[in-house]
Amino acid sequence: MDLTAARLDRISPSQTIAISTKARALKAAGKDIISLSAGEPDFDTPDTIKQAAIRAIEAGETKYTDVAGTPALRRAIAERFRADSGLDYTWDEVIVSNGGKQIIYNAMVATINPGDEAIIPAPCWVSYPDIVSLAEGTPVIVPCSAENGFKLQPAELEAAITPRTKWLLLNSPNNPTGAAYSAEEMRGLCDVLLRHPQVWILTDDIYNKLVYDGFRAPTVVEVEPRLRDRTVTMNGVSKAYAMTGWRIGYSAAPVQLTRAMNKLQSQSTSGPGSISQAAAVEALTGPQDFIATMVATYQARRDLVVGMLNGAKGLHCAVPEGAFYVFPSMVGCMGKTSAGGTLIDTDEAFVTALLDEEGVAAVHGSAFMFAGHFRISYATDTESLKEACLRIQRFCAALR
Repeated sequence: MDLTAARLDRISPSQTIAISTKARALKAAGKDIISLSAGEPDFDTPDTIKQAAIRAIEAGETKYTDVAGTPALRRAIAERFRADSGLDYTWDEVIVSNGGKQIIYNAMVATINPGDEAIIPAPCWVSYPDIVSLAEGTPVIVPCSAENGFKLQPAELEAAITPRTKWLLLNSPNNPTGAAYSAEEMRGLCDVLLRHPQVWILTDDIYNKLVYDGFRAPTVVEVEPRLRDRTVTMNGVSKAYAMTGWRIGYSAAPVQLTRAMNKLQSQSTSGPGSISQAAAVEALTGPQDFIATMVATYQARRDLVVGMLNGAKGLHCAVPEGAFYVFPSMVGCMGKTSAGGTLIDTDEAFVTALLDEEGVAAVHGSAFMFAGHFRISYATDTESLKEACLRIQRFCAALR
């Protein structure tokens, strides 16, 4: 008798985590490694947020909370949705989880029946297809071309919808490309969704504050309020507030679905940590000005990385609208051999050789369901980014 359940055969470990783990192991062994593989801000959590956590500890706020989160945090989330996007949610439509990933997991497991389909535009975050598969659903991957800015087109969405379609998972700004939908582009998708009332939408807005050049990333319900009754609007404090380790994600959705997600969470992790929730209240209700400072730094880094990668032989890198990733094409390097003797026949071979020979950790595009590219996170210090890009240029120049 097998020990593990058959459902685990449908999924694989996160490839981004695997590459980051390998990079850390090489660094611990004394190798000179620059890791650009993790999606984590290099900024520290602001002091005002840290102090709120300390005050909560000193006040004895160290007990279990409601499964769905403290009323104070859920009210703060509802108000932040209202202030940022004009969305009118009540606090009982909000749930707080242990990171954004649990929100997605809860929503899929609480709603998907075997055979239900979830449309996932690709390139996509590595966890979306596996979460759908774990929920016994069918991921429907829709490739979005670089020529269209890696964005799902209305005709592509229309063609992907079937009678079995239950969900559309939409991520803007996107991980791994940084691509973000304008209001006009989002409008086209919303028009399609209005014609298919059986399709629910999960909009992953975790990077929506990290946008550049004056761009603004609208969310689905903001563009089309008539979709409110079948949309999960997801966000969190990890990226915009540099709070990855605090593990706070949240969503707002129709109260019936929020209650179903709460029911599931009550029998898995229960509520998030009380101290993290107190810190998140301060993040959402306190000063917001540090976000603009962080965004300005990220934009300068983006411009540096895009320019240097486009100076590398065989690479082409588009300019993303948001997040802190670039997703360059390495098709011009295919079929060549590295200085260390590795045949570059896949994007995975490219990033593996890059790590082994130049000490730069990146993630291959196939991990994001889009071959021929690789992802770099520029959420690291500028000098490290410069050195990493010089190593990439050197690696590409040596290909024969």
